[in-house]
Amino acid sequence: MSSIKVLYEDNHIIAVYKASGVLTQGDRTGDPCLMDSVKDYLKEKYKKLGNVFLGLVHRLDKPVSGIVLFGKTSKGASRLSEQFRNHTIQKTYHAIVVGRPKEIKGVIKEKVNKISFFAEGFTNKSDEELLAEIKKATKTRTAELEYQVIKSNNKYSLLKILPKTGRFHQIRIQMANMGCPILGDVKYSTQKALADNSIGLSATAITLKTATEGKVVNLEIPLPEDWKKYI
Repeated sequence: MSSIKVLYEDNHIIAVYKASGVLTQGDRTGDPCLMDSVKDYLKEKYKKLGNVFLGLVHRLDKPVSGIVLFGKTSKGASRLSEQFRNHTIQKTYHAIVVGRPKEIKGVIKEKVNKISFFAEGFTNKSDEELLAEIKKATKTRTAELEYQVIKSNNKYSLLKILPKTGRFHQIRIQMANMGCPILGDVKYSTQKALADNSIGLSATAITLKTATEGKVVNLEIPLPEDWKKYI
């Protein structure tokens, strides 16, 4: 239980802190993930003997830190998912980016591609067949966010970011497209990786409604301590 930092919990919802370098959900690597740790926490806290239900409603990339929500019940998961679909959950990110944006604040709205990774599973197909599957799975969608420069030393800048859509790697892609990639993001820039393989992106605040009473909950965490050496 001590390994989980719980930020909010009621009968239907739990919000926890995810450190950078931790998977939100397990994958084929078999590395430890936040979801399993939260299940262990709930199992121990409530002395559950069987399987623990935990609904995954959103994710943070492995190198990203911040607030993650889960549904403790099917109702909790359903109500959170509905809020995400309706864009009534507001997420706030902070980022350390390389350089300084030309404008101190602005809105970025552009088309981005998303490749559905189910295509990676077609190991028995030829290269031509696999390429066709990937092309079929590629979708172009509009991605939109607002950003504001909080402070800058020109080499690095601290940004507050409010995503208006929730596209795959959206913030990372849009910051790179703007010419100010996220610190340490080797996937979308030519930088070297940081020593701990994290990137300068954190989900620092979220506003949601509870599953049954509709009460507004505002959650916020401080910026990562190690960001102070950059900005």
